[in-house]
Amino acid sequence: MSERASRLQANVDGSAGRLAASRALLFAGVALAVGGFAWHGMWRVLPWERFALSLLLALLAWALGWPLRRFAHWSLASSTALVWVLALVLFAGPAPVIGATALAATALAIGLPWLPPGTPARLAIATTAGLALIAGVGGWALSWPVHHQAVWGLLVLAVLVWQRRVLRNVAASAVREWQSAVAAAPRWAGFAVMLLGLASTACWLPTMQVDDLAYHLGLPSQLLMYGEYRPDPAHQVWAFAPWAGDALQGFAAVLSGGNARGGVNALWLGLAAAAIWSAATGAGARPAERWACVALFASLPPLVWMAAGMQTELAATAATASLLAVIVGTGTGRLWAGAVLFAMLVALKGVHVLAALPLLAYAGWRHRHALPWRRMPAAILLVAVVGGSSYAFSWWHTGNPVLPLFNGYFESPFFPVENYRDPRWHTGFGPMLGWNLVFDTDRYVEAWDGGLGLSLIALSGAWLAAMLDGRSRALALALAACFLLPLVPMQYARYAYPGLMLLVVAMLPHGQARFGRRTFAWIVVASCMINLALQANASWLHHSSALKRVIRSAGNPAEVLPYYVPERTLLQRIPEDDDGMVLATNPSRAYIAELGGRGRGVLDHDPRLKAARAEAETDPSGARWRALLGEHDIRWVLVTPATASPALQSAVRQIGVRVAAVGDAELWRVDGAGVTR
Repeated sequence: MSERASRLQANVDGSAGRLAASRALLFAGVALAVGGFAWHGMWRVLPWERFALSLLLALLAWALGWPLRRFAHWSLASSTALVWVLALVLFAGPAPVIGATALAATALAIGLPWLPPGTPARLAIATTAGLALIAGVGGWALSWPVHHQAVWGLLVLAVLVWQRRVLRNVAASAVREWQSAVAAAPRWAGFAVMLLGLASTACWLPTMQVDDLAYHLGLPSQLLMYGEYRPDPAHQVWAFAPWAGDALQGFAAVLSGGNARGGVNALWLGLAAAAIWSAATGAGARPAERWACVALFASLPPLVWMAAGMQTELAATAATASLLAVIVGTGTGRLWAGAVLFAMLVALKGVHVLAALPLLAYAGWRHRHALPWRRMPAAILLVAVVGGSSYAFSWWHTGNPVLPLFNGYFESPFFPVENYRDPRWHTGFGPMLGWNLVFDTDRYVEAWDGGLGLSLIALSGAWLAAMLDGRSRALALALAACFLLPLVPMQYARYAYPGLMLLVVAMLPHGQARFGRRTFAWIVVASCMINLALQANASWLHHSSALKRVIRSAGNPAEVLPYYVPERTLLQRIPEDDDGMVLATNPSRAYIAELGGRGRGVLDHDPRLKAARAEAETDPSGARWRALLGEHDIRWVLVTPATASPALQSAVRQIGVRVAAVGDAELWRVDGAGVTR
């Protein structure tokens, strides 16, 4: 055998050996997942009915898109995408979709100059950057009385007219890029879009998550009511917390004339998916692998929890994935886009900054020979301007830039002089954390076991294979650190959700070469389907019949809210011209944020009222409760009779009248003169 033939044979043997080793790692992860599933009896917590609903919705979407495929020759991905968009308009409402679309178009026009041409999914990355700039600049002006529909409408119109030619060209380019991407892997694209559509059903739900009703709805509601934000840290200790996410929800609400959460979250969902695709492209993924990354991302159960609420994790996923796409991209001029996207994470929540630090380290290593040191101070200043408004206002008004965090050091008078701590989520950081997150999920987040999906274990071998490959080792390590770092100080899985989403970019690129095309396809599809089966375990909202009620009522919140958050229905019974204060007396159901500052709760968001409630509960006569109501000028009281103390019930019966009861909640009107007796 010649020397050349020997080398060729050695290369073949080496490739076969690497393929066998990679497959062994992959199947080891799958075996661990199957073993854990059996050992923990996960079939007992599978939400079979909800899984069946997802399959039925997928079948309906496929069937409704069939005429476009048959007669207009559309692709499966394009026809299915249109069906899901129309479903969003029907169930979330046209106004929220229009408001979010107007905000997105404005953001695109603003963000395009910050991103160099040639970036994969440039439209999506530029839109995310533009949203960061809108939130950053708008954050400094939240308390100005200018947030009216006419003002925002004129601003949007002016920007769109100014950039109309650029937007037209970018839109045409985006359509061509979409068609090319779909044509390169049509089956994978259709599969990914179907899973994204199923995830978007969370955007159909009315706002019902606890933190949204107790806090996040406050800022958008005040912009709608007053045209300005009126933070009051005495009664809402989180009033100055990083507010970029809520500000964007508020701006879209002003444009749409009402709560626009469904439209805004659908926007974030699409931007995150496109950024994942772009990041996978930059990481060297083949067309099928790019869509596989999107499919796996869309199947992860936490995504539907994020899309159903107003927490920061969904926006942070889009921003972090966009930052990753900028880092792994080629070409110059990416510093400013990276700075703006990192500033968005600063403006969303400090923990997202912690999670992104490994990406900055990776960026420094990847671009170490071309770092623009001279422009770095200006980039840091840009981060401070775009991301710093809430911190500056909080420091100015409360003495603590991150109130209520670290108040043991800052000693703000608006919170006890102690560091805010939630003891539920300090179970310990150890080597079994990843396993426990998957199979003992309820110890780490408000979810059922399996609420994070199985991919973290099932595809752990794929991550190890990436670590053994010099092309992807540094990126795989950085993305694993993005997932793990938020769990070090506090083992609360929600804070690691963006990192969990980004792990798909570490696991799947180069997967067809490492594992073989068929093996890659079967494992990814199986992982997506088991994730989909577990999707409802991500939160109580999806474990309930809420989605079915939304579908039956064609998206009418009045047919859904009474079953899950009756307080929202009761608040509608208060006359529109009544400006009396409303007190929610159940600490776990302080659903008063939508009142725009007229609501009070007896939870740790309001330490003074929480302490006053504890004192009032010690007086069975109800006199101290009456004094509390008088001191805070309360005219309306929300009561949960099943959990209300005899003292509270005695007080409201003495001085009030029950106005309405819905579900297990009651609304009482109390006599202004009687509360002080």
